[in-house]
Order: sequence, then structure tokens, then C-alpha cells
Amino acid sequence: MKDLSKDVVTWLEVGEEAEGQRIDNFLLHVAKGVPKSHIYRILRSGEVRVNKGRVAVEYRLKVGDVVRVPPIRIAQAPDQALVPAREFEIVFEDDAMIIVNKPAGVAVHGGSGVSFGVIEQLRRARPEARLLELAHRLDRDTSGLLIVAKKRSALTRLHDQFREGAIAKRYLALVKGVWRNPLQHVRAPLLKYLTDGGERRVSVDPEGKESHSIVRLQKQWRDFSLVEVELKTGRTHQIRVHLAHLGYPIAGDDKYGDFALNKALQKMGLKRMFLHAARLDLPHPITGEPIALTLALPPELRQFVDQLDNSENRTGKQG
Repeated sequence: MKDLSKDVVTWLEVGEEAEGQRIDNFLLHVAKGVPKSHIYRILRSGEVRVNKGRVAVEYRLKVGDVVRVPPIRIAQAPDQALVPAREFEIVFEDDAMIIVNKPAGVAVHGGSGVSFGVIEQLRRARPEARLLELAHRLDRDTSGLLIVAKKRSALTRLHDQFREGAIAKRYLALVKGVWRNPLQHVRAPLLKYLTDGGERRVSVDPEGKESHSIVRLQKQWRDFSLVEVELKTGRTHQIRVHLAHLGYPIAGDDKYGDFALNKALQKMGLKRMFLHAARLDLPHPITGEPIALTLALPPELRQFVDQLDNSENRTGKQG
């Protein structure tokens, strides 16, 4: 990336990775650390030009456009040098996207007290990559399939596909209690709020956003059930809140779970939330070819299931 903080005008030619991106978002990306207010000021003042002409902040870039950027003082992120390069297990990769197996305990991006996440580590591991952007999110304590776009056109299409419901995401969760229905639709509106301590939380609330999950029973024990949850909407903490609201909190969930149970589970060897993004079905964002990916439970979750199987608590498989 070019140094935009020198006392000279910088000319940037738009490549395929930025095709279709709005000029304001393009500048926010290439000038990381610059306040949004400053980006919009230099756009509105005409200091930024595209092909020597002024453009509106809504202008979408085309391949070959030449962007004039005035000198900008960029605040260097103090912890950037401390981001360790890391390659994650690759489940699928081509010229358009990477689908990785995200481990539990790793955030997808930095922020909210986390210095870095999957995307920052991937960028450090692949400095030659022209673009790496998250197509969606997974909670820090959730493992499984995560899509990273390598082209702007792929990222835009993936966002459209998520919004249109063209991408099916299924998760495996171990919940407290015996789930009764082989298949159950859960429609409960979800509302975000902040706790007194400033932490983000979500609750079922009539004023919230429409939210829809489909739960399928996979296996039962005396005190637990393994369920598959298909997301029809993608709200924050949707699976965790829907299941807890119905009285079936996810094992190991430190926000919405049964805290006394979680302590007991830790002694039994389950030291994380039992939620795993296990399946993705989507049309390829460029070619439209169908892609179906499944990812087995990670060893620590598989071992806990085996432990339940081998215990006297087993009541038999259903569903």
C-alpha cells in the first residue's frame, strides 16, 4: 500500500479487487486510521478526483479509474507490527474466495478489546494478496466455516447472496435438556442492547428484528441434546439467544448459558462453547456453480460427544 502521508499527491489506479466499490469506502480502506469525517471532507471539497474529475461520495469505481488522493496524515496502528501472520486450515480456495476452518477462541477481526483476528492474521500471512475481506462473521467462541473474499466482485456478490438467503448456513450445537421435536421453526424477534458494563447483548423482544432459525434434532442423551440449526436470518447471537429463550442454553455459552452447568462442564473437559459452523451451501459468487461444504466437529467437541456416548447418561439416538 502506498504511503499517503507524504506531502505529495498520490495517484492510484483501480484494479479488479476494487471494482464496484464506492469511492468513500475505497478511501477508508487505503487510508486506514484516517477519520471518516476527514475522508468525506476531502471528497466534498474536490481534493479527491477520479479520472481528473470530481465525483460524488456514492460514485462506484471501475477497473482502470485513476484516483487522485491528496496528502493525508495517517495514524499508524500501534499494534499492527504485533499481529502474527497465520494461515488457517483451508477448506476451499480459488481466485475468488477462501473458506477457512476458524478455531474457537479466535475473533474474526480486531476490535472490542481484541487487537487482531482471523482477517488481520491472514493479511499478514499473505502480503501479496490485493484484497482479503470477511464476507460474514462468526462469534469468537464459535468454530467452523468462514468465508473470506479475494475479489471485490466476489465480496459484493456474497453480500447479496447472504441478503437474498441464497447461502445456507448450518451449525451444530449441544444444548442442555432433551429437545423434543425432530424439526422446529423458531421465529422470535431479536433486539440488541448494552449492559450497564457496556457489553453488547441480544434478547428476544417484540421491538426487535425478525429472526428465523430451523432446529433439527440430531442425537439425545439423558441431560443433553445435539441439534443442527439452520439460519434463515443472520442476527447477532441468533442461535445462542433463540435456544436459550426456549430453555435449551448452549453448553459452555458464557453470555446466555447456564453458568453453574458451564463450571461443571469445564471439569468434565468442555472448556469452550459447543457451537460449530458445520455446513455451507452456496452458489459460487462468480460462476454460480453450487458449492456444498461440510466440516466435522473439532477434536475437543468430538471427544466430549464420545464422552457422553460412553457414559451411562445415554438414552438413545432420535431424529
